[in-house]
Amino acid sequence: MAEEAFDVVIIGGGPGGYVCAIKAAQLGLKVACVEKRGSLGGTCLNVGCIPSKALLASSEKFEEADHHLALHGVKVDGVALDLKAMMGRKDKVVGDLTKGIEFLFKKNKVTYLKGAGALLGGGKVRVTGEANQTVTGKNIVIATGSDSTPLPGLTIDEKKVVTSTGALTLEKVPEHMVVIGGGVIGLELGSVWRRLGAKVTVIEFLERIIPTTDGEIATQFQKILTKQGIEFRLGQKVTGAKTKGDKIDLSVEPAKGGTAETVTADVVLVSVGRRPYTEGLGLDKAGVKLDERGRVAVDHHFQTNVPGIYAIGDVIVGPMLAHKAEEEGVALAETLAGQKGHVNYETCPSIVYTAPELASVGKTEEELKAAGIAYKVGKFPFLANSRAKAAGDTDGQVKLLADAKTDRLLGAHILGPNAGTLIHECCMAMEFQGSAEDVARAFHGHPTHNEAIKEAALAISSKPIHM
Repeated sequence: MAEEAFDVVIIGGGPGGYVCAIKAAQLGLKVACVEKRGSLGGTCLNVGCIPSKALLASSEKFEEADHHLALHGVKVDGVALDLKAMMGRKDKVVGDLTKGIEFLFKKNKVTYLKGAGALLGGGKVRVTGEANQTVTGKNIVIATGSDSTPLPGLTIDEKKVVTSTGALTLEKVPEHMVVIGGGVIGLELGSVWRRLGAKVTVIEFLERIIPTTDGEIATQFQKILTKQGIEFRLGQKVTGAKTKGDKIDLSVEPAKGGTAETVTADVVLVSVGRRPYTEGLGLDKAGVKLDERGRVAVDHHFQTNVPGIYAIGDVIVGPMLAHKAEEEGVALAETLAGQKGHVNYETCPSIVYTAPELASVGKTEEELKAAGIAYKVGKFPFLANSRAKAAGDTDGQVKLLADAKTDRLLGAHILGPNAGTLIHECCMAMEFQGSAEDVARAFHGHPTHNEAIKEAALAISSKPIHM
């Protein structure tokens, strides 16, 4: 029996893979997408971005009803947590969205092959699983994403010692959750369980949280989270763990060396980063090279060292973000269809969906100083923003960075309500090489949170009005 041939065979049905598949099909290519999970959407949709955002939203509503509605004149008695119902809602959100992607595959005539894909060389991909077959592809795309980085000395069981996957399916609220790692995943999921009643302690090897964001903003962010009840132990490392009944004793010591102490937890969340997933792909058989960090090595057009084999998303260099993978998927699909695909990484935002949210795009002050670039800073606190004041949600600020000579916007860092949405005004301005004055002179409806961005821009180009 002849092997079915495709213009593009994509291994991995996450944000990069499925978006690349749909776009390539829309551009007239015959496309197959191989996914072994049994549902499309990858880590992000199934056990990452989407379920965590569902629990973040639900836990915020629970905390608001339990502690904050009275400030608005809304009296609520007998607030109780139904964790099973909360988890059920989360699962339904995930299920609806995965089914939605399958519908889009059918709509765009993308062939969905359920199973694990591996390269055989010569443009062939072997699929094992429900779809037990070999297919050929004129072009093959590796879009297998990433998985959680393990921590020596801790064995993951997804019950007591968990990754983000286990933290999304706990059957009861732990008395004490220890989060190892002060990055995005740890702070988001730590926030969920803190709101639902757990004591949460974050242990971070570095002397600060969210190391990639602006230092001033990160410091303010930590103060706000501490005020909310999260305990931070910075500059410390976990060197071992022992289970004692229902508890876990962690051995914790200073990162630079020193006396160890014991921290006891009910649940330990290991969130020290993610690593590219390349296991079982047959990359060696096909001759595909990896870089020094185990990522698939590609050029600026996502081409590997083997003609006809490409890679996108978490499995290559760059931030491990779903929207980064999606844009790469679109750009690659356009390139394979004979167009000129391109990704502007300078305008790729990073967002932490805590409350308040933290969102950044472009350069930090630390990066500009290191590069020797002269810059100007504009800041505006949400405490002085009318909409934030009216809503009773005034923590945080907007901080903009612009070139001192040209006024071109170089970076934006927003800590506050709806920061993940607000940041895209700055992304758009930077995409068109806009200046701080451009942002300041543009209309901003009143009263909106966006006015804080206008005022921060005014703080660079002239003076803010409301401060």
